Amino acid sequence: MVVFSCGSVSFPCWRPRAILIEKADVGVPLREFLSGRIDVVRIPCGCSVLKSKGTRPENARIFCHRNISAARIVGKKTAGKGKKEHHLWKKRDATGSGKKARSLLRAIADLPNEKEVVYGVLDKWIAWEPEFPLIAAAKALRMLRIRNQWVRAIQVAKWMLSKGQGTTLSTYDTLLLAFDMDKRVDEAESLWNMILHAHTRSLSKQLFSRMISLYDHHEMPEKLIEVFADMEELGVRPDEDTTRRVAYAFNKLGQEDKQKLVLKRYRGKWKYIHFNGERVRVKRDPWEDP
Repeated sequence: MVVFSCGSVSFPCWRPRAILIEKADVGVPLREFLSGRIDVVRIPCGCSVLKSKGTRPENARIFCHRNISAARIVGKKTAGKGKKEHHLWKKRDATGSGKKARSLLRAIADLPNEKEVVYGVLDKWIAWEPEFPLIAAAKALRMLRIRNQWVRAIQVAKWMLSKGQGTTLSTYDTLLLAFDMDKRVDEAESLWNMILHAHTRSLSKQLFSRMISLYDHHEMPEKLIEVFADMEELGVRPDEDTTRRVAYAFNKLGQEDKQKLVLKRYRGKWKYIHFNGERVRVKRDPWEDP
C-alpha cells in the first residue's frame, strides 16, 4: 500500500502504479491520457493522480487543482507474494546443463568416427540420469554447430533421435545443415522425406529454406523445384533468399516464364542497401535482376 499526502490530507492508495509527470495539465481530456496508456484518478481532496505502467511507486506525484506543485509519496509499496504460474507441460530443470553439455563434448572429442563407439560413450553419459538430459544434449548440439564439427553433430543428433528425444525444429535444422556441409545429400533427402510425411501440416519456412539451400549448394535444380512445389502446396511463403534461389533454378532449367512469375509473386517491393554506414530500405526496380 502507498500513502499519498497532499497538503493536510493523507489517504491510502491501493493502486501504486503511478508515474512522474513534472509538467502536467489537468485540463487535458481523459481520452488523451488513455491513448498514452495513462489514466486519471480523482481523489477526495480534488487532486488528480496520473498513473501508468512501468513506473516505480516512489516516483509517483499528485497534482492538485489549487496548487500545481507535486507532493511526494509518504511510504513505499510493500512486497507481496509472487503469483504462482501453472504450466500444462512438465518444466525441465536446466541447472548445470551447460556443464553437462561440455562434459559430453569432452567425452566424444577423441573418439573414432564409429557409430558403436560413439553411441556407447553417449549411453554411458546418460546412464545415471533419472531422465534424459534433453537441455544439455541440445546445448551440446548447438556447440558442435558453432564449432563446425559436422560429423560429431550428425552422430549426436542421430543418437538423440534414436532415443526418441529432440524431435524439434532446431534438431532437424542442425542435422540437415550438417548433412549439407558433410556432403551427405542422400541422407539429407531421406531425412527430409521422413519429416515431410510425419509433419506435413506443421513444417516451417526455415526447414523448407534449409532444404532448398542444400539443393542449391549441390547444384540440383530439379530437386529444388520439387521442394518449392511442396512449399507452395502447403501455403508456405518463401523469404527473399529462397525466392532468389528458386528463380535461379528456373533460369538454369531454361524456364524464364516461371522465373518471372516467381519473382513477381514472391519478391518484395522493397530491398535493403547500405548507405553511409546505415541500412536503408529502398524501392526495388521492376526490371532489376534477381
